[in-house]
Order: sequence, then structure tokens, then C-alpha cells
Amino acid sequence: MDEFENELGKEMKKSVVDMVMDGIVSDIIEGKLGPGDKLPTEMDLCRQFDAGRNSVREAIKKLEANGVVYIKRADGTYVAETYNKKMLDPMLYSIILHKNSWQDFVQLRSVIDIGTLEVIITNAKPEDTYNEEHRILLKMEAELYEDNPSVEKLMELDMQFHGAIAARTNNPQVVTITEYITMLTRPSRRETISRVIEQGSRQEFMALHKQMLDIIEKREIEKVVHTVLDHYIYWNN
Repeated sequence: MDEFENELGKEMKKSVVDMVMDGIVSDIIEGKLGPGDKLPTEMDLCRQFDAGRNSVREAIKKLEANGVVYIKRADGTYVAETYNKKMLDPMLYSIILHKNSWQDFVQLRSVIDIGTLEVIITNAKPEDTYNEEHRILLKMEAELYEDNPSVEKLMELDMQFHGAIAARTNNPQVVTITEYITMLTRPSRRETISRVIEQGSRQEFMALHKQMLDIIEKREIEKVVHTVLDHYIYWNN
């Protein structure tokens, strides 16, 4: 029992450390922290992420080891200002440093999505089913038609849907790149979903998601490009 409790404790600590790391990286991506900016104090980070000091310290150590932040003794922790070969995710941080426009991200995402759908359809087997994707869309539709739909819930469901699609490639590199793009486009996704709700475009928004899944199920590879470009109509406004 003691051994089990020790392992459980390690897993819980690991998840808190990961949460703190993800939160700091998200702040950098969303522009709350820029290259060269000083991170909040250790106590402020504890309050921000509802985490203990040991978890915060371990998260900072990992980010430093990856080259995302650096520590000035007796001064504080700063976001890295230049590319560092220690970074585990150099592509992600390169994009952060270059301050690409949202239109660049839309274009990048469309290139990835077109390739992803073509791979899925090309490699599809007759016995393949898409129950998980349909389940996510049902939850998305239910939330969207609530009297006061949650933008955050809808954004998470949208990201789950595209993550599930990427996983269909059975290609870990495609999944990783999709996760990068998902992280980078969180602010724009939030804005897009807010606009959909405000403009009363719920039906059109759901139809675009269903269309993407529909061409996969029907193996309509010739419709991939048109479907993906249609999917970004709200992003281009």
C-alpha cells in the first residue's frame, strides 16, 4: 500500500508540474509574456496555478533545461530571447519569436489539415468508425445551443475534435504539429467562437465541422481542399 501511495503521489506531482509548465508556455504564446520578460515571482506563480512551491520550482527547472526560460541569480526568471538548441520544441518557439500574423497561422493550419485529411482518407479501412468524433460534435452542438453557451467549453471541444481527427493518421508527428498549432491559435479560436455566438451563426459553424467528418466517412478526397478552406471562413473575416 505504501508503495502504491508513493507512486500515486509522484503522478499527482507530475501532473501539477506539467500544468504549471503548460500554463507558462500558454502565457508566452498568448502574448502575456514576451521574449525577455521577467516571470512572476515564485509565490505569484503558486497562486496563479494553485500549486505548491516545489511544483513551481520543478516546472521552472524543466523550462530552463529546455531553454524556454533562463534564471538570473538573485534577480528572477526570464523568458528566453533567442533560440536555444536545448529547446525540446524549437519549431514552436521559433514561431513565437517571429511574431507571425494570424493569417500566417490560418495558412499553416490549412496546409496541415489538408494533408491530414488526405492521409486519413487514403489509408482508411472499410471497418473504420468515427464514434469519438461524432460524440464530440454532439457535445459541441448541445453546448452551442445552450441559452448561454460557454466559449471556453466550445473551444476545448473544437480542439478535441481536431485532435481526434489528427490521431486518425496514426502519425505521431502529425499529432504533435497539430498540438502546436492548437496551442498557437487558442486566442484566435476563442475570438472566432465568440463571434459565431454573437452573429447567430451556430448552424453554419456546426455544418462546417460535420462536413469535415462527412468527407472522411465517405472517402471524398476530391472535396478535401474545398472543405478545409470553407472551415476557415470565420477566421478570415
